[in-house]
Amino acid sequence: MFRSKLKTVLLSTSVTILAVSLILFPQESLKASVRGLDMWWEIVFPSLLPFFIVSEMLIGFGVVRFIGVLLEPLMRPLFKVPGVGGFVWAMGMASGFPAGAKFTARLRQEGQLTQIEAERLVSFTNSSNPLFIFGAVSVGFFHNPRLGLLLGLAHYLGNICVGIIMRFYGNESQVETREGRKKFKLRAAVSALHQTRLTDNRPIGKLLGDAVNSSIQTLLMVGGFIILFSVVNKLLYHLHITAALGKSVEMGLSFLSFPEMLSIPFISGLFEITLGSDLTSRVEAATLLQQAMITSFILAFSGFSVQAQVASILAQTDIRFQPFFIARIMHGIFASLLALILWKPIYLRFSSYEQPSNAIPVVFFEDGSWANHFYHKMLELGPLITIFSLLVYVFILFHRLKKS
Repeated sequence: MFRSKLKTVLLSTSVTILAVSLILFPQESLKASVRGLDMWWEIVFPSLLPFFIVSEMLIGFGVVRFIGVLLEPLMRPLFKVPGVGGFVWAMGMASGFPAGAKFTARLRQEGQLTQIEAERLVSFTNSSNPLFIFGAVSVGFFHNPRLGLLLGLAHYLGNICVGIIMRFYGNESQVETREGRKKFKLRAAVSALHQTRLTDNRPIGKLLGDAVNSSIQTLLMVGGFIILFSVVNKLLYHLHITAALGKSVEMGLSFLSFPEMLSIPFISGLFEITLGSDLTSRVEAATLLQQAMITSFILAFSGFSVQAQVASILAQTDIRFQPFFIARIMHGIFASLLALILWKPIYLRFSSYEQPSNAIPVVFFEDGSWANHFYHKMLELGPLITIFSLLVYVFILFHRLKKS
């Protein structure tokens, strides 16, 4: 009872302080809000929307179930999750936060995952997308395309390590499905695809409309969190709370022989990864290796902004948030250590040669490359894609309300 009252007092006090801060710093709050809005409608919305819509249709048509049966022999022994986890894993890496949580929650609602399996799966399928790591962080912040390969490998290998550890999480109370005991069988996968399609007998038009509606609703929620935490991060800085928290971090950084100036970027990154990565790249007192390790932790931890998005999505199911949060801490530690371990064999090796034969992933993000060009095109066309998609969403919603 006391703990519940204390929680109520803390939450009420925090919201009151936030409201007062908005009144005291209106201009700073507006700038931070606009910054979050720009990030959402230029990059996040147009880059995630196609993945969300296509994924919803793949689930409805039974393709995900088909993939799940095929990948069962791989995903079950390695991560102790059903084969459909392979689809979530791939889509999470390709599209970035919070796709892994959305697809995991969707499959849990479909009954294709148990609660424990869903908590394992969501812990290692949420990651930053390659475009953000290579384009925004490496090229945009550090102006160093070759750093992207190091950050990307540390990030994704760290997530695999988390997945392997999380396979030991929870007690299995459910018996494995028949597909889980079978070996690779194409006929069983095709049969599962057909049965899923028969079960979900929605017409294609209805399925597409539902996919667009669900995807845009999720992205509107994501945009709200991005804007909110952009403002909160700025207010914490002006209230000197970030600096106060940074003092406690300085002790740990000093123990690791890291410059104390990294404390503010680190604290900022705990709330929002874009700002934290940008500030880390500007600390001239730190070596590039130290900056890479801090940035790797920030990207892996994913920030309270992304974690709030995930918590909101998971709240629609019985998937608990605590395992995900613990996994983010583990991911941050693994990613930082991997950045240190891979520094010499990966970054220094690629930097010592002007054009190594196997440096294709890095060359893709050099100045003038197609990937760098795509990133800047997204900044230009992203708002138009967002506005058009929102108009389609309004049309579908109005049409359904009119019919009902």
